[in-house]
Amino acid sequence: MSDALTPFRLDGRVVLVTGASSGLGQHFARLLASVGARIAVAARRADKLQGVVDDIAAAGGEARAFTLDVTDAASVRACLDAVGAWGVPDAVINNAGVTLTRPLLEQTEEDFDQVLDTNLKGCWLVATEAARRMVAAGKGGAIVNVASILGERVAGGVAPYAISKAGVVQATKAMALELARHRIRVNALLPGYVVTDLNRDFLTSEAGDKLRSRIPSRRFGELTDLDGPLLLLASDAGAAMSGATVAVDGAHLVSSL
Repeated sequence: MSDALTPFRLDGRVVLVTGASSGLGQHFARLLASVGARIAVAARRADKLQGVVDDIAAAGGEARAFTLDVTDAASVRACLDAVGAWGVPDAVINNAGVTLTRPLLEQTEEDFDQVLDTNLKGCWLVATEAARRMVAAGKGGAIVNVASILGERVAGGVAPYAISKAGVVQATKAMALELARHRIRVNALLPGYVVTDLNRDFLTSEAGDKLRSRIPSRRFGELTDLDGPLLLLASDAGAAMSGATVAVDGAHLVSSL
């Protein structure tokens, strides 16, 4: 490997990936393991994580599964206690999230609470608890909050999700401001529409094709499009970056109104 790529390596570092049982979280876990990180994969049901752990081990990496409900402060503390027996995380990928699609006037208080508790409160609980442990250990670190382009723009039918992701963007900046003195960097990754197993049917439908036509690049993202940006934010390659929001969306955010 060339010296220019060395800062992107994470050899021996402990990285916690939340929401790692599917989609982006699974992909991020495998990616980070491929550059040498020891991966703590976390989700509400640890049994759903075993496939990720096995895949990483088969590729020569190291991973362990941990139970985590990001909406529950006690669960967050217990998870980080368990991870701490392996090592205080050097980086956290705050990826856990949910959404639901329903017109605004049909949304319920329960809908709002479910989305905001997971996407915003959960992000805050994990980031602040991890940061406390980084500070106590006298080490810096990196926190990457996975937001969305809907944190800066909006779409119909997903009001609580857009509200939650806008909160994640602002939370990232607030965290970055206060944690910089502790050498902890906090940045946000803003994916656009990325093809996963969960949304593939919609994105390849007629409705999905109409959506794609409004993206300046005329393409949906692939999971691998997020690799470079994520590694930049999680590794020493982004050592001077904190409070940044990095959109990976094929120019969707800057499309004309």
